[in-house]
Amino acid sequence: MNRRRVLAAAATALLLVGAGCSTTAEPSGSTSGSAPAATRTLTVFAAASLTNTFTELGTRFEATHAETTVTFSFGGSSALVTQLQQGAPADVFASADTSNMDKAAGDELVQGDPVAFASNTLEIAVPPDNPAKITSFADLARDGVTVVVCAPQVPCGAATQRVETATTVDLSPVSEENSVTDVLNKVTSGEADAGLVYRTDVRGAGDKVTGIAFPESGEAVNIYPIAVLSGSEEAALAQQFVDQVTGADGQQVLAAAGFGRP
Repeated sequence: MNRRRVLAAAATALLLVGAGCSTTAEPSGSTSGSAPAATRTLTVFAAASLTNTFTELGTRFEATHAETTVTFSFGGSSALVTQLQQGAPADVFASADTSNMDKAAGDELVQGDPVAFASNTLEIAVPPDNPAKITSFADLARDGVTVVVCAPQVPCGAATQRVETATTVDLSPVSEENSVTDVLNKVTSGEADAGLVYRTDVRGAGDKVTGIAFPESGEAVNIYPIAVLSGSEEAALAQQFVDQVTGADGQQVLAAAGFGRP
């Protein structure tokens, strides 16, 4: 065999080996012929007093809705409405009172009629040792007692004002907070002798505070409504979350936290 034929044979062999070793690379983590699983996000705006219960309900919802993530924005109901009015994207709104839900409905931010799903009443939260010896609502007006309440535009603040009117007891709070959790934090941090919060907040705080119920709280029971938002891009999914909150599962979780029936 002459030299030219040897070189041609060698080149052919190399081409055959190369062809046999070639493969088509698959992207890492993908399966040939299948698209990546779709994910859906449900955004819920909810009153601060719903933090613990809705977080649990969100986890349960994710467990029964594959590839779905529930995200929450908790805060004072009035602040949440303001954000919605300014165009904040969300799918569900749960308010701690009907007044702020009415604002959202009046601006055509909700779909259909809001549904009442829970009720809540005020309770006095004091440090575990109750240094100011608070035993009644009237005690909050004593000289030297530092009291923290919610701002008037916040549902717990509006409820406080209704109790003051009913009892003719005028409080002089050292601060007015934008959410009930901020009031509770003032008490647990030792910055206040007492704070007016919801009974569910007292229960949720465990041994960090002592709760003092007072009969006048019956003058200011807050009703909590929930609704799908008109700007939702996941309206069907949002309705399923509303159905969970208003259904047996949601009502069980809410009752365990101390919420009453609407």
